[in-house]
Amino acid sequence: MKHDILSMTLQELETVVLSIEEPKFRAKQIYGWMIKGADFDEMRNISSKTIDALKSCCELRLPKIVTRLDSALDGTKKYLFELLDGECIESVFMEYEHGNTLCISSQVGCRMGCKFCASTINGKVRDLTPSEMLGQIIVAQRDTGKRISNVVMMGIGEPLDNYDNTIKFLRLVSSPENLNIGLRHISVSSCGLVDKIDALALEGLPITLSISLHAYDDDVRSEIMPVNKKFSIHELLSACQRYFDKTGRRISFEYTLIANKNDTIEGAIALAGVLKKYIKSTPHVNLIPLNEVKETGLSTSKNVNLFKNKLISLGINATVRRRLGSDINASCGQLRRQSQKLDKKGTSNL
Repeated sequence: MKHDILSMTLQELETVVLSIEEPKFRAKQIYGWMIKGADFDEMRNISSKTIDALKSCCELRLPKIVTRLDSALDGTKKYLFELLDGECIESVFMEYEHGNTLCISSQVGCRMGCKFCASTINGKVRDLTPSEMLGQIIVAQRDTGKRISNVVMMGIGEPLDNYDNTIKFLRLVSSPENLNIGLRHISVSSCGLVDKIDALALEGLPITLSISLHAYDDDVRSEIMPVNKKFSIHELLSACQRYFDKTGRRISFEYTLIANKNDTIEGAIALAGVLKKYIKSTPHVNLIPLNEVKETGLSTSKNVNLFKNKLISLGINATVRRRLGSDINASCGQLRRQSQKLDKKGTSNL
């Protein structure tokens, strides 16, 4: 197998460069080209002899843009990327006053089975490598011509279900030799894999951890999120408090409001109660209006503001996530799902 050099640290690449009998400094030149999104033939200060040697033993796993949708409302851009093996993933580029954010995928598909999510409908195909996660940022930066300063791992897949590759990606993307995006500007979203949350607390990575909670009791959460059958709300929120105790980093709780499932005023009261029971600091709840997916049969709630105001009145810091790219279905999973349907019909030219 060829070396996946975009998944390497500079020091690891130096070892590869020495193995093809090139001077050590060549690795830094190659590294600089890679993080700009260049392929081997674009590395202008590298000799053709060296390029041929690299091609014989190395590969660059940069994704290819299949489709880019541009929002006419707010400049949001949604990418459908094709990987080297033909699998597709999604990323979403968003512009804010504080900088540009890219929402990236961590897996091809997802095995978590959350009932409201398009990403999990056909299950998990495979994990992404660190290079395939990094490549989404590199290609989006090159395409837009704009620096990405913030990353959210909230696209297709469960990042902590791809734990080792996620950790390697976080160390790479924040490295001064690499894209140098500060870890405090990176958010990792998880549906609540308790053992991995405990492991993450020991990594020394000052990222923002966001927990997809989406329910106030085990009955409701188990119905819409099968992971709750393995890790109950008690186990999950206990792990969240341990994470805070170890890292000092507050956790944000994501809560998608689904009509007739989890959106009543009584539900808001119950949610406030369970968070106060387990979380010592003032919890922050990020309320998310449901992005409707036809296959799920679920509908978005009309009680978003009522739910938010009730939480605030009970001492919970609650906000409603701003919806960007609403005219291009910017939530992850839907564009990949569309491409899969077209593939089955034999008309996959998007």
